[in-house]
Amino acid sequence: MFDLTRLRLLRDLARLRTMTAVAQAHRLTSSAVSQQLATLQREARTTLFEQVGRRVRLTGDGERLAAHADAILQAVEAAALDLRGAAQSPQGELRVACFASYAKHHLLPAIVRLRQRHPALRVALRELEPPDALDAVRDGRCDLAFGFAYSLVPRPPVPGLNVRTVFEEPVRLALPPSWRRRRGAVALQELAEAEWIVGSRQSDDGLLAERACAAAGFAPRIGHTVDDYDLMLRMVAAGLGVGFVPQLALEQSRVDGVVVRSPAGAALSRRVQASTRPALAASPNLRALLAELGAAPIE
Repeated sequence: MFDLTRLRLLRDLARLRTMTAVAQAHRLTSSAVSQQLATLQREARTTLFEQVGRRVRLTGDGERLAAHADAILQAVEAAALDLRGAAQSPQGELRVACFASYAKHHLLPAIVRLRQRHPALRVALRELEPPDALDAVRDGRCDLAFGFAYSLVPRPPVPGLNVRTVFEEPVRLALPPSWRRRRGAVALQELAEAEWIVGSRQSDDGLLAERACAAAGFAPRIGHTVDDYDLMLRMVAAGLGVGFVPQLALEQSRVDGVVVRSPAGAALSRRVQASTRPALAASPNLRALLAELGAAPIE
């Protein structure tokens, strides 16, 4: 009989590829992960992984057992939910990973309303950037993740997760006060000599600027990397640069002096997506939160 904890570690090794990454995901030491997987290998009576230089690589048997492990873990989770009753009212804990701007404007108000409507349900919020939020759902540390993707920086589907778009917003240009007299959309070519401000913690903001500017025939001069939109807008107001800003961030940080215009050409947008494991898609807790957000269930 295989231990579920060890199967989970093997499944995550197949995805993350290193013992160190698996250890970080499960808040264990690399030595503890290695010992658990060595025990699983003895139980399986076959070679599941092999050393290649300083790394570990799954064998064919290891890859096969990892695929079975994923199916087994999903089945166990589905069985637990079924025994609790799919028709029950929302109760217990729902662990949600989300990035800050969507959490402030949409998720937090929904959680407050949900607490009044379903007092037996507790929503635990974890602020995480999209890649980390998805990892948290896949690892079982969270039940639901809200992430985003820009129209010019689409994200590939994540194996093993169900996804639903819950919100879409325009991406605007934030310009310094010298642009105040300018009306209408702004052609990006006019900003070829400007310094650009992009995010620092994840690459999507930089890729958005690079791809949008490349379509306009130039490479942006990245002068600053900051992750707080309020700080970014204050920098723009001070004349230190320009940048792309989602509409939500503009509504949350109203900084005097910032000129907001739409970029000319194809409209840019940011799509917010909710992701969960298949076994949780029918969870009454998850469905209740999505309903508060005005989103359809994740199928």
